[in-house]
Amino acid sequence: MKVIVYSANQYDITHFQSQSDPSFEFEFVKESLNIDTTDLARGAFAVCIFVNDDASKPVLEKLSALGVRAIAIRAAGHDQTDHVAAHQLGLHVGNVPAYSPNAIAEHTVAMLLTLSRKIVEADKRVKSYDFTLDPLVGFNLHHKKVGIIGVGKIGGITAKILQGFGCKLIAYDPQPNAVYTKEYGLQYVSLDELFRESEIIIIQAPLNAHTKYLINSNAIATMRDGVYIINTGRGPIINTIDAIEGLKSGKIGALGIDVYEKEKGLFFNDHTMSIPTDDVFARLLTFKNVLVTGHMAFLTTNALDSIVQTTMDNLNAWKSGQDSPNEI
Repeated sequence: MKVIVYSANQYDITHFQSQSDPSFEFEFVKESLNIDTTDLARGAFAVCIFVNDDASKPVLEKLSALGVRAIAIRAAGHDQTDHVAAHQLGLHVGNVPAYSPNAIAEHTVAMLLTLSRKIVEADKRVKSYDFTLDPLVGFNLHHKKVGIIGVGKIGGITAKILQGFGCKLIAYDPQPNAVYTKEYGLQYVSLDELFRESEIIIIQAPLNAHTKYLINSNAIATMRDGVYIINTGRGPIINTIDAIEGLKSGKIGALGIDVYEKEKGLFFNDHTMSIPTDDVFARLLTFKNVLVTGHMAFLTTNALDSIVQTTMDNLNAWKSGQDSPNEI
């Protein structure tokens, strides 16, 4: 059975080939899935897609007409896929709900430490033989009040790590988990209270109608002066233009993002020879107190192995005419 792996990078190819299953023929393409690249899936049993591929209704209709029977999402996030349309077309859809929550949680804390201790600026100064320290004063995480928005598996591990630093933890989640309160001292509060009280805000929520632009000018206005914000959830949870205004005014003391609201077509590609066309993103990169990584929080060997294994489990279930345990 042929499976087309869209948006394939070399690390995808390496890890899929290391766990090859002779019953599947994987074809790796660099192109992302969109209305213009559906023909690449002609004759395939399934397509395997990533976070910035387009599995909207028109795309799914074309895939179905080409004989594709399943959509394997090699990520936890599935907002790129029109689930209703997929079900109407009789397509299986499955994701990888928990490939390595530790990877994303650890990257989140790494971003926070990099900003709080001004590591990027310190590295630049040392490499230019400037060893003065005055501009590099940071702060301890110990006793800082950290608010976590979205406390699933990733948020829970983030809370565990930050408890080790001695942080005071509060959180907002529509489905509170009492285990985290018992084990890490995490207290669930309203979103308004989290905005008001947190010195550091960490976003690890999924993207949906309730979370899009959750961080906007009104929310930022209620936050503490100099608040640090780290987003390893989904890009559109933050209104970037509003965040820039917060950075300019000093309301936001630092911003770390692994995701960006208009990252599709930008992240995962080499644009070194291109003229920047996104003025908002270009402006964001001018701030010394902004740290951006290109959607790489998941990128560890552990996570990649887990993604491939779960994807293979999904494909094997569909090959056998069954629903996957990770059916969406």
